[in-house]
Amino acid sequence: MLRISGIRLGLDQEEESIPFEIAKKLRINETDITAWSIWKQSVDARRKSNITFVYTVDFQVANEKAILKKFGKKGVSQATVEKRDYVRKNSIKGSRPVIVGTGPAGLFAGLVLSELGFRPILLERGKRIEERVKDVREFWETGKLDSESNVQFGEGGAGTFSDGKLTTMTNDPRSRKVLEYFVQAGAPGDILYVNKPHIGTDILRRVVINMREKIISLGGEVRFGAKVTGFEIVDGRVQAVIINAGERLETDRVVLALGHSARDTFQMLNEKGFNIQQKSFSIGVRIEHPQRLVDMTQYGESHGHPRLGAADYKLAGHFENGRSAYTFCMCPGGTVVAAASEEGMLVTNGMSEHARDRENANAALLVNVGPDDFGDDHPLAGMHFQRLWERKAFVEGGGDYNAPAQRVGDFLKDRASENIGAVNPSYRPGVRMTDLRSCLPGYVTDTLKLAIVEFDKKLKGFADPDAIMTGVETRSSSPVRILRNQEYKSNILGIYPTGEGAGYAGGIISAAVDGIRVAEAIGEEEEI
Repeated sequence: MLRISGIRLGLDQEEESIPFEIAKKLRINETDITAWSIWKQSVDARRKSNITFVYTVDFQVANEKAILKKFGKKGVSQATVEKRDYVRKNSIKGSRPVIVGTGPAGLFAGLVLSELGFRPILLERGKRIEERVKDVREFWETGKLDSESNVQFGEGGAGTFSDGKLTTMTNDPRSRKVLEYFVQAGAPGDILYVNKPHIGTDILRRVVINMREKIISLGGEVRFGAKVTGFEIVDGRVQAVIINAGERLETDRVVLALGHSARDTFQMLNEKGFNIQQKSFSIGVRIEHPQRLVDMTQYGESHGHPRLGAADYKLAGHFENGRSAYTFCMCPGGTVVAAASEEGMLVTNGMSEHARDRENANAALLVNVGPDDFGDDHPLAGMHFQRLWERKAFVEGGGDYNAPAQRVGDFLKDRASENIGAVNPSYRPGVRMTDLRSCLPGYVTDTLKLAIVEFDKKLKGFADPDAIMTGVETRSSSPVRILRNQEYKSNILGIYPTGEGAGYAGGIISAAVDGIRVAEAIGEEEEI
């Protein structure tokens, strides 16, 4: 097949007219096109009066060579798709590999190892999704936290309660394989080609269950309530994992696919002699605006068009104080959620369902922090830094998992908020209006002020005085990196750190890709 870029459709043009547009551009008959499929789709909203969808399309014609010769320098090329299939091995040496964690890295490592015939054992400290959803809902409604079943811990990892964004900065061709796995498990087919794919937390839960069932159908095993509390290490090589401080599970290969909030596990790894380094991350707040405001700013008079859906944004800036600030994990038509995993600490995150039809838009508004801010050279100093501000936020919120919140107008004027304005905060159990300077470092709040004013120039209304800031967001990424070599192995032989918690990913796709890389490395080592 051939691939053509730059095919444009207006908002009211149906995708069925794509062959007509291709034929017009190539000056051929529409009937000459015998097959076609969308490869990429994006929205061009630079001209608010003429918003268009832009497509890259794979298509088939009889005279490919003639078309390529004539239009090879005008956006037409040979379509290429890298196929990445896994052939089941006839026999496996050694014991069954163990995967610690069922977030994206663990699940996708499990899928690949299962397809290769390794029959992996996946260990998840939290609960299966069906039970986890009930525990999370109870926490949001009552403030009763289950420290082993929450937004951070449980089947699917932290991404299960998110927007389910599938955007990534990586160009790794495995990204396509990840999307294909998602579609096979029940995700919408358009994630294969839309520019900013997302699944939504409601659909993502069903998808993760289907992935679990596929792993099991291929001979794998998934165990819940199975917290890895130690390792048996002999002569620098893993011999077994210890589960729930009692059970010994023998293995010579462990995929360490921790989440970024597995703090007790980080502590255990440090005590066991794993090479761990501090890592930079970001902290800040969740900021909420009316979704309608974002739609109007991004789409002008076309806002509300059913084909456009809820608009998003991505903003970043570097300021004179040497700090950077940016928006992260923007959730159109979503909610701010309670994401604590430890008693006496408060953390926020953002979440959207597939429809993205809630009243508010929210995003993390974050400032970079690093080892110079942690005040200690201990490998886990960043983790302790996170805890410090989470405790302060818990206290400032009232000590009952209500979150501290402040109107943007008050924040910019250095005064505490006493009431809610036109924007109704979506965080549950609830918010306590206050002054966020009490639960964030001064250099962070100073940078946030600069960012809000600057970002308002790019997205009119960002500095709306009634916009709500809810604190704190501290889990943008892992505070540590568990070191590994080029073969993905840690200094403890047989253990493969992977994914976001280990410090090698920053989202669902990048974590899944990293898990696949590790699984492939194990498969290749088997053949040596």
